[in-house]
Amino acid sequence: MSNLKKQAINIVWFKRDLRVVDHEALAMASKRGPVLPLYIFEPMLWEEPDMSRRHHLFLKACLYELNASLEAIGQRLIIKSGNAVDVLERTHKRHQIQSLWSHQETWNGWTYTRDKAVNHWCHTRNIPWHQPTQNGVIRCLSDRDGWSAKWYGRMKKPVLEAPEALQSIEESSEALPDADALCLQADPVTTLQKGGRPAGLELLSNFLHERGEGYSKEMSSPVTAFDSCSRLSAHLAFGTVSMREVSLACEQRRQQIKEMPRGMKGKWPSAIRSFSGRLRWHCHFMQKLEDEPRIEFENMHPDYDGLRENGFNELFFEAWKAGKTGYPMVDACMRALTSTGWLNFRMRAMIMSFASYHLWLHWRRPALHLAKLFTDYEPGIHYSQAQMQSGTTGINTIRIYNPIKQGLDHDPEGTFIRHWIPELRSMDQAFIHTPWLAVSQMGAYPMPVIDEKEGRKAAAGKLYGLRKKSKTHKKIAEKIVSKHGSRKSGLPRRTGHQTHNLSKQEELPL
Repeated sequence: MSNLKKQAINIVWFKRDLRVVDHEALAMASKRGPVLPLYIFEPMLWEEPDMSRRHHLFLKACLYELNASLEAIGQRLIIKSGNAVDVLERTHKRHQIQSLWSHQETWNGWTYTRDKAVNHWCHTRNIPWHQPTQNGVIRCLSDRDGWSAKWYGRMKKPVLEAPEALQSIEESSEALPDADALCLQADPVTTLQKGGRPAGLELLSNFLHERGEGYSKEMSSPVTAFDSCSRLSAHLAFGTVSMREVSLACEQRRQQIKEMPRGMKGKWPSAIRSFSGRLRWHCHFMQKLEDEPRIEFENMHPDYDGLRENGFNELFFEAWKAGKTGYPMVDACMRALTSTGWLNFRMRAMIMSFASYHLWLHWRRPALHLAKLFTDYEPGIHYSQAQMQSGTTGINTIRIYNPIKQGLDHDPEGTFIRHWIPELRSMDQAFIHTPWLAVSQMGAYPMPVIDEKEGRKAAAGKLYGLRKKSKTHKKIAEKIVSKHGSRKSGLPRRTGHQTHNLSKQEELPL
């Protein structure tokens, strides 16, 4: 095919934005000429240690629904497998790409390196790569002053409608590679969340109008959180719904509730207020990784380098992964997460805290294991939280969750524990959180791998000892706060010892 006969096209490269509504890249590209909607399946990405079969299953459902949406406006989704640069080069030779469009992406280290390679390819081919934003994350941010105002500004913009029609382009599409062909490990998930935009919209609607009334009080307990939390996190991670859609829907619901008679409002005002705040936190954590990609791999505060790297206890790690630590609340949470792909935030914090403090495991390997289990894995949130719960940020209060107390507080009757740990279903109520005190009733359930109180005291001693001993800790912490700390627009930065005690434990249970 000669250059004269080539059709000039605009590529819309779908990544973690698997929708046609409120898709700025698609909307803008469609105004510039013919659009080829492209999803590049990258086998090498799926070799990374944070990828899993359950992610593949959810992605497959999302792509199916995305293709249906695109076909409805005239052009099916084109799937190509391979290295992104190679796929783009082959497509360019066939069609002549006049511009590449995709949303800005803040994801893992592999995709960051990939995007740099794509940027280089675009530059050498003189192809403009347009990357509009799709959330509140700001690229090349100098500091956090005014960040909140910018976030609200983006969220207030109207939702973009899908293009009315796309010109059909003749191009072959490939089947999505099978999970077995990718050598993805067998996955014990039994109740995987449904992927695709229709499922995401249904969750959003029934949360805001039905399930979410008790959100403020019920999000912390795994007994209630599976129903009372929005469960939108996976859909935000894969982009079947946009952050702006969720934020605007939340605001519309807030106004609706405001106009209700007082007696009809119930607990909704508190629920909507709590949920709305956590949408901002979602982008706040992603912003940290955008500003400093190394925190996926390295301690945020260098004083903690070498603290846990040596002596990693493999037996502790395996017991933790299997939900066999001997602490019922930890084990029930690990088993629930393994089977469902989801867990509420407080319990996510607890299991990471237990691995990091009680078991004294370096955060990186537990974080990678959890990344494979979370259907809603979002690196920007995930690694910031992993470090926060292991005490290596240097700016957050050291918070070591007592798993016995967490069980008593959030599963007092042992309902959640008995469901996920069948070995303890006959355990007397008095011992459901401390089964080692009733050894005759434990059956096959293991004894604790470590004494909880001793593990907690030892970890606290090491962390506080390090902070007290270090002459540079405070100064470095202040720099970290300046770069990553949350603060409202117009307020001065917090300095001094207050930097070590930032706002609450920044919870994010969506």
